[in-house]
Amino acid sequence: MLIIGISGGTCSGKTTVVNQLLNEFPNGGVGSISQDAYYKETSHLSYEEREKVNFDHPEAIDFKLLIEHLNTLKAGKTINQPVYSFVKHNRTKAVLVTPPEKVMLVEGLLIFTNPKLRELFDIKIMVHADSDERLVRRLKRDIVERGRDLNEVLSRYKKTLKPMHQKFVEPMNAHADLIIPNNQYNTGAVTIVKTIINESLINA
Repeated sequence: MLIIGISGGTCSGKTTVVNQLLNEFPNGGVGSISQDAYYKETSHLSYEEREKVNFDHPEAIDFKLLIEHLNTLKAGKTINQPVYSFVKHNRTKAVLVTPPEKVMLVEGLLIFTNPKLRELFDIKIMVHADSDERLVRRLKRDIVERGRDLNEVLSRYKKTLKPMHQKFVEPMNAHADLIIPNNQYNTGAVTIVKTIINESLINA
């Protein structure tokens, strides 16, 4: 199994790159896992307390379960990915049944911050986008898709998201094997990754 980690700042376009790659292989052989599914379970907290959690800090991620699930997939077994609700700031009771594939794409903001998880990646990719552009995308996404209001998004960006990006995400560029600029000209970089996946599928 070839495991490719795809990281980058919030709304840098990580999911877009993953979807581009998945669309290139409609006949299977490539699967994906999102770090967002592995936020720690917060049922012991009230909703008001959950709102105050710093979800942009590595401690918010259940890396133990994510590592366990990746190793299970490597062993050829199916996993039940958690399903997370950004509206409730908590896991739901649903699961996403995920079978092992020859190539697994793992996408997430903080996936390179954990050394044990980082060791599982055969290829590490960082997706880069301008900070102003990322903020605009974050505003649109959180207001439209996650029920946030403008003040809440801007407050979280200033208090946690931006400083956490500078402390935890940006330094991870040093671990990247490939940095993809997320703009209309990134097709070349995506093509390189597609070629690597193709070769892995052929030789598997």
